[in-house]
Amino acid sequence: MQRYVNIAYATLVYAFLYFPIVILIVFSFNDSTYSLAWHGFTWRWYEKLADNDVLIEVALNSVTIGVLAASLATVLGTLGAVALYHYDFLGKRLVNGLVFVLIMSPEIVMGLSLLTLFVTVQKVAALISESLDASLGFISVLLSHVTFCTPFVIVTVLSRINGFDRHLIEAAKDLGASEFYTFRKVILPLLMPAVVAGWLLSFTLSMDDVIITQFVSGPDYELLPLRIYSMVKRGITPEVNALSAIMFVATLVIVAIAQALLKENKQ
Repeated sequence: MQRYVNIAYATLVYAFLYFPIVILIVFSFNDSTYSLAWHGFTWRWYEKLADNDVLIEVALNSVTIGVLAASLATVLGTLGAVALYHYDFLGKRLVNGLVFVLIMSPEIVMGLSLLTLFVTVQKVAALISESLDASLGFISVLLSHVTFCTPFVIVTVLSRINGFDRHLIEAAKDLGASEFYTFRKVILPLLMPAVVAGWLLSFTLSMDDVIITQFVSGPDYELLPLRIYSMVKRGITPEVNALSAIMFVATLVIVAIAQALLKENKQ
């Protein structure tokens, strides 16, 4: 009896999580602009999406920022987690605590602080030379996304590395392995599931962020969440549903590839 109760409970939880996404995908094929009633199957919203250069441009901007930010944050976060685990240095507890402070900080606080930083950099660059361009745009958005994604990678990797057997690292050193070789051949393969999870989490956070991006994006560089947020005020068309459906399927493909790579790595 308990088994059926657990299955029913899990089914309700997954239905609650995925039913809205299923509805969104279904209505991306609905032959109606604003009505919630089903008016027939159509591909025209995907065809309109293909002709909507602005929406495609901001979607590509989001994907570009997401991939780059997730990759840089994963590298920095992995190295940071290994440093916090493997080395003893002055202020280690403070640094470890500051990682969690960044995670718990409200996004509006981080957005304002990053905006202040970039405005200060703009003023300094203008004083140095008028030819230096430090305006808000791609670089400011990328650095901001790397900043708020890195702590999540550190925590994800640390949660796995804390379960390590330290004797593996000590054995590698006893056999004459250098620090880099030990990291590449011993530590990194064991960390790979957490590294992949950190990358996926960072990519999702970057693609989803609105508040911080709104502060640091500037007028000439826009990401998809900001575009959708502005479209809500005028009414979302099924083109956005079509784009969301494509992005959801792409996310499933990325997760499937990550799982396949991890499975192959274990073998």
